[in-house]
Amino acid sequence: VQLVESGGGLVQAGGSLRLSCATSGFTFDDYSIGWFRQTPGKEREGVARFTSFDGSFDYADSVKGRFTISTDNAKHTVYLQMNSLRPEDTAVYYCAVDLSYLERYRLLQPESYEYWGQGTQVTVSS
Repeated sequence: VQLVESGGGLVQAGGSLRLSCATSGFTFDDYSIGWFRQTPGKEREGVARFTSFDGSFDYADSVKGRFTISTDNAKHTVYLQMNSLRPEDTAVYYCAVDLSYLERYRLLQPESYEYWGQGTQVTVSS
């Protein structure tokens, strides 16, 4: 399983970015995928997730209404559309995949995921 994130960059507060996570090495049928972020000295935080097991989405409270996770099954790619960005959204963003069924309460927990991308930096200036 390989995950490659892209789309990070520098944006002004209030702007938008779309992150992509290109996946390979699994069938894109039964999986859970999450977007996480981390800043220096802080724990990795779950931002958004999707699971194909029940088709559900979920978001961290800090990004609800601003971020949207979506999938393109034909391209085996997962996106994170980030709108109304704030300086506190600055972080390295990672996508992660697990191919086993995860209970709903585990889906935004980084320790639940086995495969990780290398991360992409998002910087929001004030």
